[in-house]
Amino acid sequence: MSTFLFDEFEPISAAAWKQKIQVDLKGEDYNKTLLWKTDEGIIVKPFYTKEDRTNTQINLPEKGFNICQTIFIDNEKIANSLALDALKRGANAIQFKASKKFDYHKVLNNVNLNSTTTYFQFTFLDADFQIELSNFCNSKNSFFQTDIIGNLAESGNWFVSLKGDYKKLETIVHSAENCISVSGDLYQNAGATITQQLAYTLAHANEYLNYFGKDIGPKVHFTFSAGSNYFFEIAKLRAFRILWETLLNEYDIKNNETHIFSQPSLRNKTLYDYNVNMLRTTSESMSGILGGSNTISNVSYDAIYHKSNEFGERIARNQLLILQQESYLQEAQKFADGAYYIEAITQQLAENALTLFKQIEKAGGFLHQLKAGIIQKKINESALKEEDNFKNKNIVLLGTNLLQNKNDQMKSDLELYPFVKQRNIKTLLIPINRKRLSENQEKERLSQENA
Repeated sequence: MSTFLFDEFEPISAAAWKQKIQVDLKGEDYNKTLLWKTDEGIIVKPFYTKEDRTNTQINLPEKGFNICQTIFIDNEKIANSLALDALKRGANAIQFKASKKFDYHKVLNNVNLNSTTTYFQFTFLDADFQIELSNFCNSKNSFFQTDIIGNLAESGNWFVSLKGDYKKLETIVHSAENCISVSGDLYQNAGATITQQLAYTLAHANEYLNYFGKDIGPKVHFTFSAGSNYFFEIAKLRAFRILWETLLNEYDIKNNETHIFSQPSLRNKTLYDYNVNMLRTTSESMSGILGGSNTISNVSYDAIYHKSNEFGERIARNQLLILQQESYLQEAQKFADGAYYIEAITQQLAENALTLFKQIEKAGGFLHQLKAGIIQKKINESALKEEDNFKNKNIVLLGTNLLQNKNDQMKSDLELYPFVKQRNIKTLLIPINRKRLSENQEKERLSQENA
């Protein structure tokens, strides 16, 4: 075909569209009526055109996302059985979580480490064990989600001490690949804005670059959580790739692939009307896919109050399979390229986050501000603002602060404590707590169930 279908139509400028809208508003103020200012300070317009395109080149994954099953290692044989079953049922990645050393020969028995992407997240720091496990896996597809700074931020303490943790990590770095993870998901689940999440994650990662130097760059990977702001969450992941590449360029690190592991957030998940959580995790997983995540591990609808169970995990995995196989999102990592709206907010988020990052670095860096309590204070301010919006129903969680089912009873169904736990331990700094939006209201409803 020599001519395009729409060649016979005259092009219409953004100014012409705006003029037409103002006529249709019949005297109403365009700015007050149709423009929306987000908590990120971004003005969202009612329409976008090619004039809003930034044409920024983002280095996205060459292949589509991995479907990951998360497994906690309590018993090695059971963990291995669960892993093999998940791989047989559609997963092609496994995240193993452990609180102590384990027999990795048993856990990884019959797992093809060349075709399966594996992640290891430990709540302990043991250099010798991690190096042994890395040598056993001997695969570029194995990632260790070791984050000593993230542990300090969340627990308020080092594993051992500042010098002790860095010494152990240095030993690991010299002997293992993909050995440092940056926990950007912590800031999202604690209530940080998207701009804060991006800036804090970047500044957090920069602490490792400052300490270890440029050679550590290819060994760093990232964990993010996706919230319910669909398009902004897509833009967040794309913006971070721009930011990380920009920072690596300053260290003269070229051609580095940014590896992102993402999950749906727990911040907006609810105890009551819990089936709505499946809708939330579906859209949040889509944000992760379209944002260009390398791997996505879904969260089961009952994860906040039930122990891991076959039904919940199967549903969570099948949600990703439906998105991948039946919704044609198998190779969707570049679908957002050229979308005017997404490109515009991606650029604005990246610019805002870079400004905040520079402020952090100028003030002494991330660790300095973390120890001073400044990072915690800023996140807490954002979280309280979000909680006020929830109370005032500017943020709606269906079945919780809108259209409650008064007959919903949950007290007898709790296998896990679904709220922030109070810890009576001495800490070096104020910890950053993951907290769900609906916790206070749910505590009140639980107390009234048998009243």
